[in-house]
Amino acid sequence: MLTIDADAHVMEGPRTWEYCDAAERKFMPVLVDPGAGSDRQFWLVDGKIRGHVRHVIKPKDFHALAEASGRDMVVPPEAQHLEDVLARVRHMDEMGIDIQVMYPTIFIQQVTDKPEFEVPICKAYNRWMADVWKQGGGRLRWVCVLPLLSLPDAIDMLPWCKENGAVAVLMRPFEGDRLIQDPYFYGLYDAMCKLDLPIGMHIGNANPDCLDITRQRVGYGAGFWSMSANTAGACHAVITSKLPETFPALRFGFIEASAQWIPWVFKDIKRRAEGRKLPENFFETYRLFVSCYSSTDDIEYIAQYSTENTLMTGTDYGHVDMSVEIDALRTLEKNGKVRAELARKILYDNPARFYGIQ
Repeated sequence: MLTIDADAHVMEGPRTWEYCDAAERKFMPVLVDPGAGSDRQFWLVDGKIRGHVRHVIKPKDFHALAEASGRDMVVPPEAQHLEDVLARVRHMDEMGIDIQVMYPTIFIQQVTDKPEFEVPICKAYNRWMADVWKQGGGRLRWVCVLPLLSLPDAIDMLPWCKENGAVAVLMRPFEGDRLIQDPYFYGLYDAMCKLDLPIGMHIGNANPDCLDITRQRVGYGAGFWSMSANTAGACHAVITSKLPETFPALRFGFIEASAQWIPWVFKDIKRRAEGRKLPENFFETYRLFVSCYSSTDDIEYIAQYSTENTLMTGTDYGHVDMSVEIDALRTLEKNGKVRAELARKILYDNPARFYGIQ
């Protein structure tokens, strides 16, 4: 059976930004290293620390984290940072993965609030990923990043990204001071429908003020409030705003927030319907795809809420956090917790349909 890793990652490095035009070098992120003893580096953009951090984990520390978490997290460094694309493909072979769909890391948070910076940064990233796709022989598909501060530029980038291996468009639950249902994005959604590109709503937060207040005042587990919980809220907003009816060809993916929140959203939507006639199976009817945790989610229970044909799973390959399950696909197929038919749908049928992979 073919398998698709619906949520893998790339860890950007200095080489990523070498794909920019020479005249745009001044706009590129610069890596800041706190020095010896630190396990992370930071990106400096326009004089500010922006974007998601870059983890720098030594192999022995990777093994220690994996042992402490009880999950397989270890990946070859050259594959993690895509310094050796073929090493990544070889590791996929070892894991029994036919295709990985790669999300960015730096763009999980906002990289800039200025269009003149965002446009060239997105362009350089997309060029890098297109090159990776070509080197990987089509097995490394990717989610493009668009300058959402400048929609004309974002729409202009779309066809090229599609032609060069992109299978979705990254969005975050908070896009600056806008939400996913904002009419501001309607022109982009129309263009995405014409190109058959879905929204990859990855956990994240592109509102620095919201991110700061939840991160600084919550402490341990702050990522749940600042990033994961927002994803469930975004799904709720998509349904209640009638976005799936406004754009009947648009698919929505909610990635890396577990899927255990689905019954909560499903029941709350039904309770709030207030006379509105909803499809009985609205997760499926509205094309709402969700990635689950294969080892901890109660998948058979979740599948009852019209998601049997929309659940996916991923490894979170390349990251170093609680979401990582390098053996997620093998675990789901072999642990016997889900029916073989449902496992096949989660591992291939559903992600293939969501990402438009033939």
